Amino acid sequence: MKFRQIRDNLKKHIRLYQALYRDKRTPKMAKIFLWLAIGYFFMPIDFIPDFIPVIGHLDDAIIIPGLIFVALRFIPKQLYLEHYREIFKA
Repeated sequence: MKFRQIRDNLKKHIRLYQALYRDKRTPKMAKIFLWLAIGYFFMPIDFIPDFIPVIGHLDDAIIIPGLIFVALRFIPKQLYLEHYREIFKA
């Protein structure tokens, strides 16, 4: 996969999560976990400091996708697919 494809795919996923968050049908627990993922991304203090080689950045790579995964588990499949098809059709 080329860099441009990865970048475009990431942008679409961010738009998907934004659309799911804004949808009134999305359960509150899903919204809470999406906010936790955003908050952890921008949090200046990590559980494992970034100056520790490899492990310092690895916590970000595990925790943020994990929070998004949990959020998506709360969202009804039909609601997810509705937004997914709308955003990824292009």
